[in-house]
Amino acid sequence: MRLLKLKNGLAALALAVLINLCAGNVWALSSPFAAIEVIAPVGKTIDAKAAVKIGGNFGLQASSFYTWKNHLVVYGKLTRINLLRHQLETAYPKTEVKVYQNPFYDFDRAQRCKTGVVKEWDNILLTANLVADPKMQKEYLNYHATQFQKWPEVSQGFCNAQFQQLLVFRNGRQLMLIISIPKGGDLDKLNPLTSKNNPRVDEWNKLMGKYQEGIPGTAKGESWVFLKPVK
Repeated sequence: MRLLKLKNGLAALALAVLINLCAGNVWALSSPFAAIEVIAPVGKTIDAKAAVKIGGNFGLQASSFYTWKNHLVVYGKLTRINLLRHQLETAYPKTEVKVYQNPFYDFDRAQRCKTGVVKEWDNILLTANLVADPKMQKEYLNYHATQFQKWPEVSQGFCNAQFQQLLVFRNGRQLMLIISIPKGGDLDKLNPLTSKNNPRVDEWNKLMGKYQEGIPGTAKGESWVFLKPVK
């Protein structure tokens, strides 16, 4: 009986890996990148000094921290993530702390483009919510699971714009998007290249727009907001 359970378990694992491989997201299974978010009550702000000091004990630079209003996010190759989360919870009582691991979407330039990856990146962080409808949430995830096969023009647009990596994480309804570009690059100049002579990217963005909405504190009609690097 134990052997049968083991075989079934291995079969299930193999099937899960195959599904992710077919979806083009096999790299997301072992992604070393993660984020931790500290959320204060709406209307409050968060002083990043304590977080940056804690991060130093984990080998993280101040450039790994980002803020937007009452949100503070640390992003990178996070080690001892549970300990880091605990220390942030202790340093910031009366806040909500969320962890983002295992991105459900992973664009990897080394895998998807014909050109190489640069050594140094700047990471651009944005966040938004999925709409509350569970059916629409599932549709959104399914679109991303098959994007490389059914919408290859989107990843080609990322290649054209020199994106090095693009990850999308999810915790509940909240999404965390990380766009990595060559260090010193300007996203305002690079992003239009995704849709230059590539109308399918505009179609994709319009389609995805109906699944997204702003997190608490955003303006009416606003969805994605940029988190600013801590200075």
